[in-house]
Amino acid sequence: MRISAINRLTKTQKSTAVGLAAAAGVAALTAGVAPGAHADAPADRGPAKPVAGHSVNVADHPSTKAAKAATGDHATDNTRSHLAAKPLVAGEPTKQAPGEKPGDKTGEDKSDKTSKSEQSQKAAEARSGDKAGRSAERPLTTSQKVDGWIKEARSVMKKEGIPGSHHGIKKNIMRESGGDPQAMNDWDVNAQKGTPSKGLLQTIQPTFDQYHVKGTPHKITDPVANIVAACNYAADKYGSMDNVNSAY
Repeated sequence: MRISAINRLTKTQKSTAVGLAAAAGVAALTAGVAPGAHADAPADRGPAKPVAGHSVNVADHPSTKAAKAATGDHATDNTRSHLAAKPLVAGEPTKQAPGEKPGDKTGEDKSDKTSKSEQSQKAAEARSGDKAGRSAERPLTTSQKVDGWIKEARSVMKKEGIPGSHHGIKKNIMRESGGDPQAMNDWDVNAQKGTPSKGLLQTIQPTFDQYHVKGTPHKITDPVANIVAACNYAADKYGSMDNVNSAY
């Protein structure tokens, strides 16, 4: 089967052929319809005038139709293939992919968010651990130690029904010993008698032994045992350690 020469042309060549055929048709029409265009026309006829009401449709000209019949509609397809894509207007919402919901984050965004969250959490843990380490290294003050001993002593006193507020006990401790459980008075009358006052609330040994409360160490310099015994004595003699404002 033989392939005609026109069918072997490329799309570009066929488009060019269509254009040339159309131009030739226009030229032929112009030569045929314009008066005075003939070579034998008299020179004195003057310039040709356009024919009123006469128009030419190049697309309908026989030469144009013949060119299209030979080449097919390739010229139109070629023109369509070269149309530029519609530019994206600034601010115009982009089309979502099938199955994607409005507001969905991409995997990369979620991964980045998770990474930042983990970093923040690790930083917070590091700060928390650093604070805890500094707190553990920092020794308690005397006042803090006294507060802890009073809290423990009052827990025992509550069970035994011994009165005494935190404030009332602490003010007497700070006056009597300055918060030192090993404090001892070796110059007063009791010391001269051989029974010096000892501990946080400066009790003498006979008083401590008499008012000692079971469940606490039987040791006069033990902070909790000294507080409980002294408060038990003050409750018996003054109604409560809160009522003691000087040496007792």
